Amino acid sequence: MPNLYLLIGGNQGDRRQMIIDATDSIRERIGSVVACSQIYETAPWGTFDSTETQPFLNMALQVETPLGAQECLTACLDIELQLGRQRLKTGNPSEGARVYSSRPIDIDLILYDDKVIKTPELTIPHPRMHLRRFVLQPLNDIAPTYVHPVLKKSIYQLLSECEDYCSCCVYCCSL
Repeated sequence: MPNLYLLIGGNQGDRRQMIIDATDSIRERIGSVVACSQIYETAPWGTFDSTETQPFLNMALQVETPLGAQECLTACLDIELQLGRQRLKTGNPSEGARVYSSRPIDIDLILYDDKVIKTPELTIPHPRMHLRRFVLQPLNDIAPTYVHPVLKKSIYQLLSECEDYCSCCVYCCSL
C-alpha cells in the first residue's frame, strides 16, 4: 500500500485539538496512520495578510493509504473544510507575490511513495518542502532516511542544508 506523508497544522482556535481532529479524520477517510512526529510550534513562514498572526503548531504523518494521490488531496481538502478552513485567494500570482492567511487547519501532501506528480491541482513532492524547516523538522522525526525523489537527498540531508532559520520548538511529545 502506498505511503503518504502529510504535514498538518494551524494557528487559529484550539490548535492542538485541531491537529487531533484532523488526524482522526485522516484515519477515517484516507488510511492508517503508521507514524506521527512530535508537534512543533513555529513562527509563521512567509508574508501574512495580518500582523496579528499567531504561531503555528505542525506535525508530520505517515499514512498507508489505498487511495491515489488525487483522491488523498480531495479528502484532505474536505477535511479542512469540515474543520472550518476557508481558503481565500490572496496575493497576485502574476507579480510573484504569495500572501498567506491564518487558518484553523492546513493539510499539505508532502510526499506520496517515491512518485513525482505534477498536475494543475497537485505537485508532489511538495515544491517548497526543502525550503521550510517547519516541514523538514517534523518529517525528519518519522522519515529521516527517506530520499526525495527529485533532489535525491534524504530528509535528514535536506534539513541539515536548509537555510530557513526559523526555530521549531517542541510543543508536546504526542497526541
